[in-house]
Amino acid sequence: MMSEQISRHPVPRLAEMPDDIRTRIEAVQEKAGFVPNIFLALAHRPDEFRAFFAYHDALMERPGALSVADREMIVVTTSAANECQYCVIAHGAILRIRAKDPLIADQVAVNYRKAPLSPRQRAMLDFAMKVSRRAEEIEAADYETLRAHGFADDDIWDIGAIASFFALSNRLVNMAAIPPNPEFYTLGRG
Repeated sequence: MMSEQISRHPVPRLAEMPDDIRTRIEAVQEKAGFVPNIFLALAHRPDEFRAFFAYHDALMERPGALSVADREMIVVTTSAANECQYCVIAHGAILRIRAKDPLIADQVAVNYRKAPLSPRQRAMLDFAMKVSRRAEEIEAADYETLRAHGFADDDIWDIGAIASFFALSNRLVNMAAIPPNPEFYTLGRG
């Protein structure tokens, strides 16, 4: 077990992890300069680690009309509504980097309706929030609103799937009390 508590559940040592998981974590560490706590915390359940990150990558790295910044903006906005400190801080850092804007993550996390967004981005986040908080109320008019802003049905699926996936992620992180890495707080700020 690791000495610092990054989860209420067991966290295996890197040397104890299956080769594929260890290799993935080492690649992330090489790229970022640190290992995000979510990777270590989920590693105690290898099959779930693989499934989680396979779906994460399918959603967040998929080619499409949503930019990488749009995708991260959905994560930050819905994670703030779900009170997930880890995801707001971690994905806020990624959003700042991807959007090349040191302020945008804080603005959308606090209140995306007052952030300096385009009407298209606001419609995207309105839908993401509805998926995150009131999915049972989604109706055809919601799709028509997004189509009027140039979103195709595949884009609408992406918005909804990202909001849904991160609702799962937010709940897992909050349940396990996974803290954000200190490194995330300063990334993309200057």
